[in-house]
Amino acid sequence: MTRTRPLTRYLGAALALVLALLWVFPVYWMINSSFQSAVTISSLTPTFLPFGGSWTNFKAVLGADDFVAALGMSLVVTGVALVISLIVAFLGALAISRFRFRGRKALVLAIILVQMLPAEAMFIAQYKMISGLGLLNTIAGVSIIYVAMVVPFTMWMLRGFVAGVPADLEEAGMMDGLSRFGAFMRITFPLLAPGLVASGVFAFLQVWNEFALASILLTSDSSQTLPLWLRNFAQPSSLGMIEWGQVMAGSTLVAIPVIVFFVIVQGRMTQGLVGGAVKG
Repeated sequence: MTRTRPLTRYLGAALALVLALLWVFPVYWMINSSFQSAVTISSLTPTFLPFGGSWTNFKAVLGADDFVAALGMSLVVTGVALVISLIVAFLGALAISRFRFRGRKALVLAIILVQMLPAEAMFIAQYKMISGLGLLNTIAGVSIIYVAMVVPFTMWMLRGFVAGVPADLEEAGMMDGLSRFGAFMRITFPLLAPGLVASGVFAFLQVWNEFALASILLTSDSSQTLPLWLRNFAQPSSLGMIEWGQVMAGSTLVAIPVIVFFVIVQGRMTQGLVGGAVKG
């Protein structure tokens, strides 16, 4: 028995390492290819290390038309949708977790059903609604749809965190002289902060990488998010070839904000995921 346990542990660690390498390899290959020339990438012999590479592809991407505008559009849309969706989802999670009101079960059921609907089934209705409001190719129009897309899942995720914090803690704070709002802000809210961060990460990824809805609502060349810009950038050049090195460099630049965001919130996110798993 004692020999079997270390062997099982080593086999599990080896399997996890193999799976991690398989997961990381596409990201590594993207970064590796971004430093290589078109001739090297199209060669039959793969180059696994970017020795002798250059920053030419990154310079081409940064100097491309509308890249800065697309970056700004993505940052603004993601920021607006993330802040609004977290506020709405947080208040909704508090309502369905702490209060008993008529229609509460129906609201929870509606949240679950909305998440089960395929996004493509609502594209026409969403387009007609935004078009009728005159908000096509605008930050406000796409932000409204993104908020509606993100709120149900975020609210459902936050519900588990809110339900895991006993209401007795607030009542104890109120007995010590705090107001209800003061007890919530000083006792409950700090305990829910990791859950907000974890939910915010998933919302951020969903909005930042969204392509299908953006391609319908943002049809103007001057109003594009980074996924749309990258789609247009990955077109054949005047020579009839796609510059895959530049496409990989553009993909790397699109991924950098996600990496930076993860680095900033990784500690809180870990706490939030563990807290949700234990308390949910």
